[in-house]
Amino acid sequence: MYLKNLHLRGFRNYSDQTVEFESRKTIIVGDNAQGKSNLLEAIELLATLKSHRTARDRDLVREQDSEGRIQATVARAYGEAELALTLRKKGRRTVRLNSEILRRQIDFLGLLNAVEFSSLDLDLVRGSPESRRNWLDALLVQLEPIYAHILQQYHQVLRQRNALLKKIRDDRPGKEELIAQLPLWDVQLAASGSRVTRRRARVIERLAPLARAWHASISGATEVLEIEYLPNVRSSQDHPESVQQSFLEKLEQRRIAEQQLGTSVVGPHRDEVELSIDRTPARFYGSQGQQRTLVLALKLAELKLIEEVVGEPPLLLLDDVLAELDLKRQNQLLEAIQDRFQTLITTTHADSFGAHWQLDSQILSVEAGKIRVC
Repeated sequence: MYLKNLHLRGFRNYSDQTVEFESRKTIIVGDNAQGKSNLLEAIELLATLKSHRTARDRDLVREQDSEGRIQATVARAYGEAELALTLRKKGRRTVRLNSEILRRQIDFLGLLNAVEFSSLDLDLVRGSPESRRNWLDALLVQLEPIYAHILQQYHQVLRQRNALLKKIRDDRPGKEELIAQLPLWDVQLAASGSRVTRRRARVIERLAPLARAWHASISGATEVLEIEYLPNVRSSQDHPESVQQSFLEKLEQRRIAEQQLGTSVVGPHRDEVELSIDRTPARFYGSQGQQRTLVLALKLAELKLIEEVVGEPPLLLLDDVLAELDLKRQNQLLEAIQDRFQTLITTTHADSFGAHWQLDSQILSVEAGKIRVC
C-alpha cells in the first residue's frame, strides 16, 4: 500500500496543508514542536482511529477551529481509496470513504495499515502491563478490525459489572437482590472476555517467532528474546467453551474479594505480556540498549506480521527514533526498511542519514505547521 497524499485542515498546529508523497522514503526535518510528530499522528489516526498521545478529540483540533479534518488518498492492490476523518471539539467524529459517510467506524479500520515507532514505545518494556495490553490490542485491530468491536463489548460489560459490584460493596438496601444479579453478568463477562483472550493468545503465538528472529539478528544472536502471553484467566484448551468455563470458575473463586473491593479482578483487563531476555524480565534487568533492541525487534515483527496477514506491506512511521538508537541499531533498522515499506521518518537533522538515503528520499521541512519540499 502507498499513501499518495495527505491533507490536514484545523488539525493540531496545521491550518490548511497538503502533502504529496513522491518517494517510498520521506524524511521530515524540523526543530521540536513544529509539527513533525503531528503529521505522523494524523496518519496513525487514519490507520487505527486512535492517537497514542491523547484520547480526546478536542485536543487534536487546532485552537482557533471548531473541527479538524484529515484526508488522504491511499493506493492499495485493489485500487485507490479516499479516506477522511473529521474531528470536533464538540460532537462526534465522522469518517468517510470515497466521500461517503460510514455509519460504523469499524468499517473504516483496515483501509490503511501503519506501524509507528517513537521514543514513547520504550514504555512497552518499562511501562505498566496496561501499556503492553494497549500495544497488543492496537496490533490486533489492524490485523482483524472486528476486534475493535469485540474489545468494546468486553469493556462495556466490564463497566456495568463494576457498577454493580460497587453498589454491593457500598452495602446499599437490597444487597441480596444485587448479588443475585451477578451470575448474569458473570456469563456475559466470560463470553466477551474469552473472545479477547483467545485472540490475544493467537497473535502472540504468531508474533513471538518473528520478533525472536529479528532480535537475534540485531543482537548478533548473543541474546534470546522470549515473549509470553500471561492471561489473567488460564485454560488448558483454546476452545471457546473451555475458556469460558475457566472464566466462570475463577469468577466463583474471587467472588468474595470482588464484592469487598467493588471491582472486577478477573478478566483480560488484568492480562500481562512478559518480555524476557535470556529468561530475565526485560523491564527489571534489561539495559537501555537491550530495551531498545527489544522494541526495535517488536516493531519489525509487527511490520512482517501485518504484511503476512493483510497481503500488503504497511506504512512505517518513525518518530525521531534514530536519536534513540546507537549506530549499529540505526543501520539494522535502515537496512531492514530499504524500499520494502513506505517510510516516513521525522528528525531534527537530515545529516543523521547517509548520502544514499538522502538521495533516495523525499525531504520535507516543517516549521510552525508549514511544510515545504527541500
